[in-house]
Amino acid sequence: MHAERLQRVRTAMADQGVDVLLVSVGADLPWLTGYEAMPLEWLTMLVVPRDGNATLVVPRLEAPRVVEQPDVFALAPFEETTDPIELVARLAGSVSVAAISDRTWARFVVDLQDAMPNAAWRRGSTVTGPLRAVKDAAEVAALRRAAEAADRVAAQLQGGQIPLVGRTEADVSADIGRRLVAEGHQRVNFAIVASGPNAASPHHEADERVIEAGDVVLCDFGGTMAADGGAGYCSDITRCVVAGGRDAPGDVADAYAVLHEAQAAAVAAALVGTPCEDVDAAARRIIDAAGYGQRFFHRTGHGIGVEEHEDPYVVAGNATPLVPGHAFSVEPGIYTAGAWGLRLEDIVVASADGPDPLNRADHALVTVDA
Repeated sequence: MHAERLQRVRTAMADQGVDVLLVSVGADLPWLTGYEAMPLEWLTMLVVPRDGNATLVVPRLEAPRVVEQPDVFALAPFEETTDPIELVARLAGSVSVAAISDRTWARFVVDLQDAMPNAAWRRGSTVTGPLRAVKDAAEVAALRRAAEAADRVAAQLQGGQIPLVGRTEADVSADIGRRLVAEGHQRVNFAIVASGPNAASPHHEADERVIEAGDVVLCDFGGTMAADGGAGYCSDITRCVVAGGRDAPGDVADAYAVLHEAQAAAVAAALVGTPCEDVDAAARRIIDAAGYGQRFFHRTGHGIGVEEHEDPYVVAGNATPLVPGHAFSVEPGIYTAGAWGLRLEDIVVASADGPDPLNRADHALVTVDA
């Protein structure tokens, strides 16, 4: 798996005229090696020459965490007294063009630029991003398992098994996180719980607001589930419920009907060959026509895989056509400041047979007694 990915990376490097790829902390590293580095003050870097053997440079204390793959990379642990910048520069050699991973800490980038003064520098995502965006069958299967686990938590929410009324948002958020782990996730990436007027903020951080009967509660949550090869794959789902056995207010019910239609239309539009921006437009047309256009102010979706947000982005201006294996969220929203917010999100994979929604939890605005 990793050897094949490395070969594809080298082909992309040759196509783009990149002599060496330098991969530090972030999702590219586990995707290529199976090793997820801690964001330490020491440098971690995979040095990938276009022609030559790859070397993984790590502090010696981290070396026991690396599963060695001699057919993929050589392992080069360094001591506390070693200058890792000099080591990486020596392994990279005299090159004209270097690409460095986007998440590399700035201090290491600056030091490497000083150590490799003859190189022109590019973002590593120009090499790895398009490759990671297209998932193979094993990656789609890993995403599906993660989505199914998130669906089970969403079903618990919609079934009234997660108490809401009288609890703080922060308490419910922690509860959802525990349930994600219980359903097989390795870690929780986020668990947004936004009630009443707080839901008008799309990335609201759950706080001490106590949920009341009749509140619309927006829950957007996801985590990382371990998969073969060392790199975990992410889930991400959003469902809204009305707490305390009350019916949704009329304005909320009307807006949710529009949102439901818009989300379904965007999923249906996600056909192979369709530009990402056209999927965004499919949702936006319906919301605009219903008079809510100014209240939908974010993109319709983002790619997902080893990271919860990655290529391709489903947004106006992105003309990238969908290809089989593209995995992304479809999550339009409608928000009324000071009152309520609504969002509906599934993960979808583009396939030759049409859009493949990985999330199957009920899409209705469910009223729960909890």
